[in-house]
Amino acid sequence: MAAALRGPGGRFRWRTWAAAAAAAAAGGVRGAARSAAGRQDYDLLVIGGGSGGLACAKEAAQLGKKVAVVDYVEPSPQGTRWGLGGTCVNVGCIPKKLMHQAALLGGMIQDAPHYGWAIQPVLHDWRTMAEAVQNHVKSLNWGHRVQLQDRKVKYFNIKACFVNEHTVCGVAKDGKETLLSAEHIVIATGGRPRYPTHIEGALEYGITSDDIFWLKESPGKTLVVGASYVALECAGFLTGLGLDTTVMIRSIPLRGFDQQMSSLVTEYMASQGTRFLRGCTPSRVRRLPDGQLQVTWEDLTSGKEDMGTFNTVLWATGRIPETRSLNLEKAGVNINPNSQKILVDAQETTSIPHIYAIGDVAEGRPELTPTAIMAGKLLAQRLCGQSSDVMDYDNVPTTVFTPLEYGCVGLSEEEAVARHGEEHVEVYHAYYKPLEFTVAERDASQCYIKMVCLRKPPQLVLGLHFLGPNAGEVTQGFALGIKCGASYVQVMRTVGIHPTCAEEVAKLRISKRSGLDPTVTGC
Repeated sequence: MAAALRGPGGRFRWRTWAAAAAAAAAGGVRGAARSAAGRQDYDLLVIGGGSGGLACAKEAAQLGKKVAVVDYVEPSPQGTRWGLGGTCVNVGCIPKKLMHQAALLGGMIQDAPHYGWAIQPVLHDWRTMAEAVQNHVKSLNWGHRVQLQDRKVKYFNIKACFVNEHTVCGVAKDGKETLLSAEHIVIATGGRPRYPTHIEGALEYGITSDDIFWLKESPGKTLVVGASYVALECAGFLTGLGLDTTVMIRSIPLRGFDQQMSSLVTEYMASQGTRFLRGCTPSRVRRLPDGQLQVTWEDLTSGKEDMGTFNTVLWATGRIPETRSLNLEKAGVNINPNSQKILVDAQETTSIPHIYAIGDVAEGRPELTPTAIMAGKLLAQRLCGQSSDVMDYDNVPTTVFTPLEYGCVGLSEEEAVARHGEEHVEVYHAYYKPLEFTVAERDASQCYIKMVCLRKPPQLVLGLHFLGPNAGEVTQGFALGIKCGASYVQVMRTVGIHPTCAEEVAKLRISKRSGLDPTVTGC
C-alpha cells in the first residue's frame, strides 16, 4: 500500500486512489482514507444536483464553507439525457408547467371568438413547443452551473458511491475515478420513474416522464398508465394539445389527496376529452409491423381481457429513490427496506450523525421541490452555525396542474375526520363559476372550493382545497394564513378582491352539515 503523507492540519493525503480505497475497505484509520492525492477535503459534499442539493450547497458556500456538488444523470432506458438541475428543472415542474400553459392557450383560443376575436383555424406544432421548452430548460442548466461557479462551489459531473462514512468515489463518463471526502455529506439524489418491469414489453416500448418533455416529435395517440398527479398532469396537457389520450387507472386517482377533489379533477378531464379506463391493469405491450403499440390489459372487475393500439405508452406508476447505487452500507446509512428511502430524523440526519438526506430520497418527506429547497437551506444554516431552525413539513401547499388546476394546503377532509372525528369537523364549500368562463359559456360544474375546519369556535382552518383557474396562485396566498393558524372567522373577515376566483374562498358560508345547496349565484 502506498505510504500516507500528512497534509495541512495534520490530515492524511494518500498517493493513489487505490491505496485510499483499500484502506477504507480494510476499515483502517478514518483520516487515512479521507483524501486522494492532490485533492483537498471539503467542509460539505452534496451528492445530487437537483433543487434541494443545489440550494443546500449554495447556501453553505455563501456562509463561508468549502463545498462540492457531485451530480450525474443516468440516461433513461429510452436514452433521454439532461443537464444539471435535477428532476424539477429538466423533467418535472418546469417543462410540465410550460406544456400545461401551451394546453391552456389552446383553450383560450377556443374562447377568443366569444370575446370578439376573429381566429383562423389554429393547429398545434409539437416540435415548435418542444424546442422552446427544451431551450429554456437548457438555459436553466447553464444558469445553475454559473451560480455554482459564482459561489465557488466545485461541481463534479461524476456518479458517486460511498467508500466509507466520510469518503465517496465518483466515476466520470470516461471511467476516470475521483475520490472526495468531507466533514459533512448531504444526500439529495431524488428519484426516477418506476418501470413496471413485470409487464411484457414495458421497458422496451414505453416511456416515462423522463422522456415525454424531450420528445422531438408529437407522441400521437397516447396511453398514460397510472393515477398519480404526474399521470393526470401529463394526460391533461396532451389532451389539451389535441392528442387522443387515455388514462388507465388500476384503483383510485390522486391517492393521498382529498378524494372528493380527486373525483372532480377526473370528471373535468373526462369532459374535456380525456378517456379513462378504470379498474384495469396492463399485461403486455407489443410493437406491430406498422410501428404502433398494441397494449393488452385486464379488467379487474370482470376478469376479461381487452386490447387497443397507441402510438405512445407513458408509464406513470410511481417513482423509486436513487439509493441503490450509492453503496450506503459502506457508510452505515440505514434505509427503509421496502421503500429504499433513507431514514432521517427531524434534523434531516441519517443513522450517521454527519450524513444527511433531503428531498425525495428521504423517508417521510413530501416529494415537492420547494420543501427540498427549504430543507436544504435550513440544513446548511444549521451546519454553519447560523440557525437552529428545522424544516416544518406541516401545512405545505401544493398544486396539481391538471386542466382544471387543484390547489391544496393542510388536511384533506378524510384526514381531518380520521384525526379529529366527524362530529368535530366542519366543512364549508361552494360550487362557483369563474367570471372568465361566463362569456365563453364554459362548463364550470367542477369548479369547487372547500375549507375544512374544526367545529369548535373560532374554527381553526385545517385544510383548504381549491379547484379552478390559477389554483396555485390562489392557494399560495391562503397558505400563509393557514400556516399562521388562521380561523374560519378570520377568513370570513378578510375582504375579497373582486372579481376573482380567490374571493370565493372568503365567501364560504354554507357547510356540508347544513345540507343547503352550495352553488354560488349572482355576482
